Amino acid sequence: MIVRIMGEGQVRLDDSHVVELNKLDDELLAEMETGDEAAFRRTFAALLDAVRRLGTPLPDDALEPSELILPSPDASLAEVQEMLRDDGLIPG
Repeated sequence: MIVRIMGEGQVRLDDSHVVELNKLDDELLAEMETGDEAAFRRTFAALLDAVRRLGTPLPDDALEPSELILPSPDASLAEVQEMLRDDGLIPG
């Protein structure tokens, strides 16, 4: 799976990591529903860190189609809520 983190680039992730990322995604959705900005920031940072840790960065000149696009690390809760529309960040 190719994941793009907006403003950073693309990462290749093995599909075996989707379960771990889905757990973080579920937490993130719950925090977004409650509007807990602090918890959202922590979980969103953990999700991005997991993608970076588990994935292999693609070269900057690579133009692979991304199966998943994550917001930039500085995206606000409101911006991410607008992007998601109840679908979650990680496809199930």
